[in-house]
Amino acid sequence: GMSIVQQQPSIFSGTIRYNLDPSQKYTIPQVKDALRKVGLLSKVETLGGLDKQIAESGENLSLGERQLMSMARAVLRQSKIIVLDEATASVDMETDAILQRTIRKEFKSSTVLTIAHRIHTIIDYDRIIVMDGGKIAECGTARDLLKQESGMFKAMVDKTGREAAAQLYALAGVEARRSEE
Repeated sequence: GMSIVQQQPSIFSGTIRYNLDPSQKYTIPQVKDALRKVGLLSKVETLGGLDKQIAESGENLSLGERQLMSMARAVLRQSKIIVLDEATASVDMETDAILQRTIRKEFKSSTVLTIAHRIHTIIDYDRIIVMDGGKIAECGTARDLLKQESGMFKAMVDKTGREAAAQLYALAGVEARRSEE
């Protein structure tokens, strides 16, 4: 199957369990395991467990918690295709780190399509596609794209600032070239 995790995740009114498993295909231990994998199990237990009611649109959960619920849904389904549409754009760095760790660990054998503006979230992906005006401008590994002197991806990385760019180059396995000031 396919799962989509969006910037504004879909949350339904109903119980936490219903939100993760509306058709009740999975066992309670499986649902709890998915919550544990995204770091939400203790929070859910604090709220009152899987039977805790979620308000309309998940108003009684933070945006980060709604993102993690959406990710737990994908983990539970063991989706082979995951689409992340700016999934970490509106969350704090801690939640971003949890989401990134979950993606790398739980979806190792899945196809993950990520739409992102934060370069660090995709720097280690197998293939990066740079879009410009709705068209593919560049495509390749971060390493290859960073070696293109006048490339768009390289320009985006360089615009992040000296320290951040150096970190991104290192993550991509490329030695940063010092441009003359």
